[in-house]
Amino acid sequence: MDDLTPVPEDWRSALAVVAHPDDLEYGASGAIARWTDQGKTVRYLLACRGEAGIDTMPPEEAGPVREREQIASAAVVGVSEVEFLDHPDGMMTYGLPLRRDIAAAIRRHKPELLIIGNHHETYAGGFLNMADHRVVGAAAVDAVRDAANRWVFRELGLEPWGGVKHVAVSESPRATHAVDITDHLDLSIASLREHASYLAVLTGDMADPERFLRRSAEKAGERFGGRPATTFELLDM
Repeated sequence: MDDLTPVPEDWRSALAVVAHPDDLEYGASGAIARWTDQGKTVRYLLACRGEAGIDTMPPEEAGPVREREQIASAAVVGVSEVEFLDHPDGMMTYGLPLRRDIAAAIRRHKPELLIIGNHHETYAGGFLNMADHRVVGAAAVDAVRDAANRWVFRELGLEPWGGVKHVAVSESPRATHAVDITDHLDLSIASLREHASYLAVLTGDMADPERFLRRSAEKAGERFGGRPATTFELLDM
């Protein structure tokens, strides 16, 4: 397997678009901590509030709890702007409404880098991905071009933005690039720990932020000079 290439860092503003609270914390947050530490601006856009994510808590309770935990989690890695779109957790569909919402955010925030979750059918090792992740990731990639075309979603009343240079796909089974998180792995772990209500009902490795994220970083580092890392598939736009 080929070594990973460093993610380009010649940009100032990024928008991270994922389906649920905690999606970024299981993958990209270590890199985000590094980037905000460099003075870059990173904003979060979540397609839902994670209201269907805790089996023991009804959605009308879980949504506000998970929203608060996501905002606290983002703050740990230097992110102060977190927006929620209110698409239905667990029932998201690919289509124009989702693409429009993401394109609107791209036009408002004008990122040079778009960070998304894994939109492929599987994760590394063949583990099946879930529908919301695939739907939001695919819509986000397409929304980059939508946002750049002034004749698409004219009703938004926003100027087009064609300045997205790359889409960085976190947790992709086709990883090509990585970010050294040697100095930011602890922040990544602390960020995931903010999702206390969600973690409390999990079992196995994903319930243990320290074990899960440290092992993932070390595994990625095997292809990145032995340094703890988080991986991305980089799409040039």
